[in-house]
Amino acid sequence: MSFPSPFYRWRPHPWHGLEVGPDPPRLVHVYIETGPFDPVKYEVDKETGYLRVDRPHRSSSHHPTLYGFIPRTYCGDGVKALMDGAQRGDGDPLDISVVSERPIERVEVILNARVVGGLPMLDGGEADDKIIAVLENDPFWSDAEALDDLPSALIDRLRHYFETYKVLPDQPADVSIGETYGREHAEKVVLAAMSDYEAAFGSE
Repeated sequence: MSFPSPFYRWRPHPWHGLEVGPDPPRLVHVYIETGPFDPVKYEVDKETGYLRVDRPHRSSSHHPTLYGFIPRTYCGDGVKALMDGAQRGDGDPLDISVVSERPIERVEVILNARVVGGLPMLDGGEADDKIIAVLENDPFWSDAEALDDLPSALIDRLRHYFETYKVLPDQPADVSIGETYGREHAEKVVLAAMSDYEAAFGSE
């Protein structure tokens, strides 16, 4: 009996054990942590690689798209250098929101996504970019190559979600989001996060 190469006898860690993608920085793999309109926020457990309940949303904010991260990326000094006012990277894999026409309700799935732009989010002085992408083989978004190819209302919803999902009553939010950026800058952020990953964890 032959096995595919590489062969994983055990489940690979979604952050460290998966590849960045088939053609980064334009076409990347995404590990989905949270589905659209889910009232609970999930995050991958960095030690085990399993999905952990982070917290129920305290407000009525729901993420308007699929949400997860690009494997083998890390927000460190390189990502920080690309954002004005950032004191450091947030020390997490690079976040990404993925637009699809058909609803995908399952999480802990892997998909290919085409990068089209991003939102520069500063969270407590940390660079916490939110890359925006479309599902690669989605026929509805097959011609989307830039942020302008997406409805402005969808970008507004993404901005509103990230500005408000950590807000607590009677407490100021230490989050700010600058102007959206296009695919060219988004690809620079992806490449910087790939380099930061190699600096932090090595290439193997």
